[in-house]
Amino acid sequence: MEKNKYDFNDLIKIMSILRGENGCPWDRAQTYESMKKYMLEETYEAIQAIEDKDSKEMCEEFGDVLLQVVFQSRIAKEDGLFDINDVTDGICRKMIKRHPHIFGGENSGDYKNLTADDNSAFLGKWEDNKKNEKGYETQTDVLKAIPKALPALMRADKVVFKAENAGVSYDEIFKNDKVYDAIENEIGKLKNLSEEEISDIIGDFILKVVCISRKNQINTEFSLTKAIEKFINKFEYIESSAANNGLRLKDITATEKIRLWQEADNSAADEK
Repeated sequence: MEKNKYDFNDLIKIMSILRGENGCPWDRAQTYESMKKYMLEETYEAIQAIEDKDSKEMCEEFGDVLLQVVFQSRIAKEDGLFDINDVTDGICRKMIKRHPHIFGGENSGDYKNLTADDNSAFLGKWEDNKKNEKGYETQTDVLKAIPKALPALMRADKVVFKAENAGVSYDEIFKNDKVYDAIENEIGKLKNLSEEEISDIIGDFILKVVCISRKNQINTEFSLTKAIEKFINKFEYIESSAANNGLRLKDITATEKIRLWQEADNSAADEK
Protein backbone atom coordinates (compact mmCIF):
# COMPACT_ATOMS: atom_id res chain seq x y z
CA MET A 1 0.00 0.00 0.00
CA GLU A 2 3.07 2.19 -0.42
CA LYS A 3 2.27 5.64 -1.94
CA ASN A 4 4.06 8.93 -2.49
CA LYS A 5 1.27 10.84 -0.77
CA TYR A 6 -1.60 9.48 1.30
CA ASP A 7 -4.91 11.30 1.67
CA PHE A 8 -7.95 11.25 3.96
CA ASN A 9 -9.54 8.33 2.12
CA ASP A 10 -6.39 6.29 2.65
CA LEU A 11 -6.65 6.92 6.41
CA ILE A 12 -10.23 5.64 6.40
CA LYS A 13 -9.17 2.54 4.46
CA ILE A 14 -6.23 1.84 6.81
CA MET A 15 -8.58 2.12 9.79
CA SER A 16 -11.05 -0.33 8.23
CA ILE A 17 -8.19 -2.83 7.64
CA LEU A 18 -6.91 -2.51 11.22
CA ARG A 19 -10.42 -3.04 12.61
CA GLY A 20 -11.19 -5.80 10.09
CA GLU A 21 -11.31 -9.56 10.59
CA ASN A 22 -7.59 -10.03 9.97
CA GLY A 23 -6.59 -6.69 11.45
CA CYS A 24 -4.55 -5.68 14.50
CA PRO A 25 -5.70 -7.40 17.74
CA TRP A 26 -5.16 -4.20 19.76
CA ASP A 27 -7.12 -1.98 17.34
CA ARG A 28 -9.93 -4.55 17.15
CA ALA A 29 -10.22 -4.66 20.94
CA GLN A 30 -10.72 -0.91 21.42
CA THR A 31 -14.05 0.66 22.41
CA TYR A 32 -15.39 4.21 22.83
CA GLU A 33 -14.53 4.01 26.52
CA SER A 34 -11.00 2.67 26.07
CA MET A 35 -10.25 5.37 23.48
CA LYS A 36 -11.40 8.33 25.60
CA LYS A 37 -8.05 8.84 27.30
CA TYR A 38 -6.23 8.88 23.95
CA MET A 39 -8.60 11.53 22.60
CA LEU A 40 -7.71 13.71 25.58
CA GLU A 41 -3.98 12.97 25.50
CA GLU A 42 -3.63 13.66 21.78
CA THR A 43 -5.51 16.94 22.12
CA TYR A 44 -3.17 18.16 24.86
CA GLU A 45 -0.13 17.06 22.87
CA ALA A 46 -1.42 19.06 19.89
CA ILE A 47 -1.87 22.08 22.15
CA GLN A 48 1.70 21.68 23.40
CA ALA A 49 2.98 21.64 19.81
CA ILE A 50 1.09 24.90 19.18
CA GLU A 51 2.59 26.40 22.35
CA ASP A 52 6.07 25.34 21.17
CA LYS A 53 5.42 26.84 17.70
CA ASP A 54 6.81 23.58 16.29
CA SER A 55 5.22 23.18 12.85
CA LYS A 56 6.60 19.67 12.32
CA GLU A 57 5.24 18.55 15.67
CA MET A 58 1.91 20.34 15.02
CA CYS A 59 1.49 18.45 11.74
CA GLU A 60 2.11 15.12 13.46
CA GLU A 61 -0.11 15.84 16.47
CA PHE A 62 -2.98 17.13 14.32
CA GLY A 63 -2.75 13.79 12.53
CA ASP A 64 -3.01 11.96 15.85
CA VAL A 65 -6.11 14.00 16.77
CA LEU A 66 -7.63 13.25 13.35
CA LEU A 67 -6.92 9.54 13.87
CA GLN A 68 -8.99 9.60 17.07
CA VAL A 69 -11.98 10.97 15.15
CA VAL A 70 -11.59 8.43 12.34
CA PHE A 71 -11.04 5.57 14.83
CA GLN A 72 -14.12 6.36 16.92
CA SER A 73 -16.18 6.91 13.76
CA ARG A 74 -15.12 3.48 12.51
CA ILE A 75 -16.36 1.90 15.76
CA ALA A 76 -19.63 3.78 15.33
CA LYS A 77 -19.96 2.47 11.77
CA GLU A 78 -19.50 -1.09 13.01
CA ASP A 79 -22.22 -0.44 15.59
CA GLY A 80 -24.54 0.84 12.86
CA LEU A 81 -24.71 4.34 14.36
CA PHE A 82 -22.90 6.63 11.89
CA ASP A 83 -19.70 6.81 9.87
CA ILE A 84 -17.00 9.38 9.10
CA ASN A 85 -19.04 10.73 6.17
CA ASP A 86 -21.91 11.50 8.56
CA VAL A 87 -19.44 13.29 10.84
CA THR A 88 -18.11 15.36 7.93
CA ASP A 89 -21.60 16.08 6.63
CA GLY A 90 -22.76 17.17 10.07
CA ILE A 91 -19.92 19.62 10.68
CA CYS A 92 -20.23 21.07 7.17
CA ARG A 93 -23.95 21.69 7.66
CA LYS A 94 -23.31 23.20 11.09
CA MET A 95 -20.66 25.63 9.80
CA ILE A 96 -22.85 26.72 6.88
CA LYS A 97 -25.88 27.20 9.14
CA ARG A 98 -23.93 29.18 11.73
CA HIS A 99 -22.44 31.52 9.11
CA PRO A 100 -25.52 32.84 7.27
CA HIS A 101 -23.66 36.13 6.70
CA ILE A 102 -21.22 34.18 4.50
CA PHE A 103 -23.31 31.40 2.96
CA GLY A 104 -26.76 33.01 3.11
CA GLY A 105 -29.80 31.66 4.88
CA GLU A 106 -32.88 32.69 6.82
CA ASN A 107 -30.91 34.57 9.51
CA SER A 108 -28.52 36.36 7.15
CA GLY A 109 -30.33 39.67 7.70
CA ASP A 110 -29.30 39.63 11.39
CA TYR A 111 -25.68 40.18 10.29
CA LYS A 112 -26.42 42.86 7.70
CA ASN A 113 -25.00 45.84 9.61
CA LEU A 114 -22.14 44.04 11.36
CA THR A 115 -18.55 44.77 10.40
CA ALA A 116 -15.36 42.76 10.79
CA ASP A 117 -14.68 44.64 14.05
CA ASP A 118 -17.93 43.50 15.67
CA ASN A 119 -16.43 40.34 17.21
CA SER A 120 -18.65 40.38 20.29
CA ALA A 121 -21.77 40.80 18.16
CA PHE A 122 -20.74 37.89 15.93
CA LEU A 123 -20.11 35.74 19.00
CA GLY A 124 -23.51 36.69 20.35
CA LYS A 125 -25.23 35.63 17.12
CA TRP A 126 -23.18 32.41 17.07
CA GLU A 127 -24.28 31.59 20.62
CA ASP A 128 -27.93 32.36 19.82
CA ASN A 129 -27.87 30.11 16.75
CA LYS A 130 -26.17 27.34 18.70
CA LYS A 131 -28.74 27.63 21.47
CA ASN A 132 -31.60 27.30 18.97
CA GLU A 133 -29.95 24.33 17.23
CA LYS A 134 -29.53 22.43 20.48
CA GLY A 135 -33.09 23.19 21.59
CA TYR A 136 -31.99 24.88 24.81
CA GLU A 137 -34.86 26.84 26.33
CA THR A 138 -32.85 28.85 28.85
CA GLN A 139 -29.30 30.09 29.24
CA THR A 140 -29.08 27.89 32.33
CA ASP A 141 -29.53 24.91 29.98
CA VAL A 142 -26.52 26.22 28.05
CA LEU A 143 -24.40 26.42 31.21
CA LYS A 144 -25.43 22.96 32.37
CA ALA A 145 -24.56 21.50 28.95
CA ILE A 146 -20.90 22.51 29.29
CA PRO A 147 -19.24 19.10 29.87
CA LYS A 148 -18.39 18.28 33.47
CA ALA A 149 -15.55 16.17 32.09
CA LEU A 150 -13.65 19.35 31.21
CA PRO A 151 -10.84 20.38 33.57
CA ALA A 152 -12.46 22.62 36.20
CA LEU A 153 -10.52 25.75 35.21
CA MET A 154 -11.49 25.34 31.55
CA ARG A 155 -15.12 24.68 32.46
CA ALA A 156 -15.19 27.68 34.81
CA ASP A 157 -13.95 29.93 32.00
CA LYS A 158 -16.67 28.68 29.61
CA VAL A 159 -19.43 28.97 32.24
CA VAL A 160 -18.48 32.54 33.14
CA PHE A 161 -18.14 33.51 29.46
CA LYS A 162 -21.58 32.17 28.59
CA ALA A 163 -23.10 33.80 31.67
CA GLU A 164 -21.62 37.14 30.61
CA ASN A 165 -22.90 36.61 27.08
CA ALA A 166 -26.41 36.35 28.55
CA GLY A 167 -26.02 39.59 30.49
CA VAL A 168 -24.79 38.47 33.93
CA SER A 169 -21.33 39.91 34.46
CA TYR A 170 -19.18 38.80 37.38
CA ASP A 171 -18.23 42.46 37.83
CA GLU A 172 -21.87 43.04 38.79
CA ILE A 173 -22.77 39.98 40.84
CA PHE A 174 -19.54 39.88 42.86
CA LYS A 175 -19.65 43.60 43.61
CA ASN A 176 -20.01 43.14 47.38
CA ASP A 177 -17.85 40.04 47.64
CA LYS A 178 -14.88 40.82 49.92
CA VAL A 179 -12.65 38.11 48.46
CA TYR A 180 -13.35 39.25 44.91
CA ASP A 181 -12.77 42.89 45.89
CA ALA A 182 -9.41 41.99 47.42
CA ILE A 183 -8.34 40.18 44.25
CA GLU A 184 -9.57 43.03 42.05
CA ASN A 185 -7.59 45.52 44.12
CA GLU A 186 -4.44 43.48 43.57
CA ILE A 187 -5.16 43.13 39.85
CA GLY A 188 -5.75 46.89 39.69
CA LYS A 189 -2.11 47.41 40.63
CA LEU A 190 -1.07 45.59 37.46
CA LYS A 191 -2.64 48.08 35.04
CA ASN A 192 0.67 49.32 33.66
CA LEU A 193 2.08 45.85 33.09
CA SER A 194 2.02 43.89 29.83
CA GLU A 195 -0.46 41.11 29.14
CA GLU A 196 2.30 38.53 29.52
CA GLU A 197 3.40 39.97 32.88
CA ILE A 198 -0.18 39.95 34.17
CA SER A 199 -0.60 36.38 32.92
CA ASP A 200 2.53 35.32 34.83
CA ILE A 201 1.30 36.94 38.05
CA ILE A 202 -2.15 35.37 37.78
CA GLY A 203 -0.50 32.00 37.12
CA ASP A 204 1.58 32.41 40.27
CA PHE A 205 -1.56 33.40 42.20
CA ILE A 206 -3.45 30.29 41.06
CA LEU A 207 -0.46 28.09 41.92
CA LYS A 208 -0.43 29.58 45.45
CA VAL A 209 -4.13 28.73 45.78
CA VAL A 210 -3.28 25.12 44.84
CA CYS A 211 -0.50 25.09 47.46
CA ILE A 212 -2.89 26.42 50.13
CA SER A 213 -5.43 23.77 49.12
CA ARG A 214 -2.85 21.00 49.43
CA LYS A 215 -1.73 22.28 52.81
CA ASN A 216 -5.34 22.03 53.99
CA GLN A 217 -5.87 18.66 52.26
CA ILE A 218 -8.38 20.15 49.81
CA ASN A 219 -8.63 18.96 46.21
CA THR A 220 -8.54 22.20 44.19
CA GLU A 221 -10.23 20.59 41.17
CA PHE A 222 -13.16 19.33 43.28
CA SER A 223 -13.37 22.62 45.13
CA LEU A 224 -13.64 24.61 41.90
CA THR A 225 -16.12 22.10 40.44
CA LYS A 226 -18.33 22.62 43.50
CA ALA A 227 -18.06 26.41 43.10
CA ILE A 228 -19.07 26.14 39.41
CA GLU A 229 -22.20 24.15 40.33
CA LYS A 230 -23.12 26.79 42.92
CA PHE A 231 -22.58 29.51 40.30
CA ILE A 232 -24.88 27.76 37.80
CA ASN A 233 -27.57 27.22 40.46
CA LYS A 234 -27.53 30.90 41.42
CA PHE A 235 -27.50 31.92 37.76
CA GLU A 236 -30.60 29.74 37.27
CA TYR A 237 -32.29 31.52 40.18
CA ILE A 238 -31.67 34.91 38.55
CA GLU A 239 -32.77 33.73 35.10
CA SER A 240 -35.97 32.10 36.36
CA SER A 241 -36.80 35.17 38.48
CA ALA A 242 -36.41 37.36 35.41
CA ALA A 243 -38.54 35.01 33.31
CA ASN A 244 -41.30 35.04 35.95
CA ASN A 245 -41.49 38.82 35.45
CA GLY A 246 -41.41 38.54 31.66
CA LEU A 247 -37.87 39.91 31.44
CA ARG A 248 -34.62 38.81 29.83
CA LEU A 249 -31.41 38.78 31.85
CA LYS A 250 -30.06 41.71 29.82
CA ASP A 251 -33.14 43.76 30.80
CA ILE A 252 -32.43 43.51 34.53
CA THR A 253 -30.44 46.28 36.24
CA ALA A 254 -27.12 45.52 37.94
CA THR A 255 -28.71 46.35 41.31
CA GLU A 256 -31.48 43.82 40.72
CA LYS A 257 -28.97 41.15 39.68
CA ILE A 258 -27.00 41.68 42.88
CA ARG A 259 -30.20 41.47 44.96
CA LEU A 260 -31.27 38.24 43.25
CA TRP A 261 -27.75 36.78 43.58
CA GLN A 262 -27.81 37.48 47.31
CA GLU A 263 -31.30 35.98 47.53
CA ALA A 264 -29.99 32.84 45.85
CA ASP A 265 -27.11 32.78 48.35
CA ASN A 266 -29.54 33.05 51.27
CA SER A 267 -31.82 30.40 49.77
CA ALA A 268 -28.90 27.99 49.40
CA ALA A 269 -27.82 28.67 52.98
CA ASP A 270 -31.35 27.97 54.28
CA GLU A 271 -31.36 24.59 52.52
CA LYS A 272 -28.23 23.43 54.35
